[in-house]
Amino acid sequence: MDDAVNPRRLLCMAALALQAAAATAQPLADPTRPPARFTIPAGSPADAPAAPVANALPQLQSVLIAPGGRHVAVIDGQTVRLGGLFKGARVAQMTQTEVVLVDGTRRRVLRLYPPAPPPQRHNERD
Repeated sequence: MDDAVNPRRLLCMAALALQAAAATAQPLADPTRPPARFTIPAGSPADAPAAPVANALPQLQSVLIAPGGRHVAVIDGQTVRLGGLFKGARVAQMTQTEVVLVDGTRRRVLRLYPPAPPPQRHNERD
């Protein structure tokens, strides 16, 4: 009878083996989590509200031009029409990608996209 395996003993050994395997297992990495170099620890200066930048240009976020001629732009979250006012400046002109603000003699062009960098010239030596 000593050669026969006791079912209770077998169950205990299996449970111990599973616990040992679970103790050495590593947690699975979340594939959707950004790499650690892109995360900012809590309590860092990035958590503090950003100080407003003096003389920063307003951000053009959207331009809508309807076929009937209605022109609407979203600047810093505020909807303005062609000829309307944004922070004291008149919206003088609108295209698909630009809005021109005029404040007295001062003229500011807000672009939806940043200007493209100049092409780089390569020396073609063989």
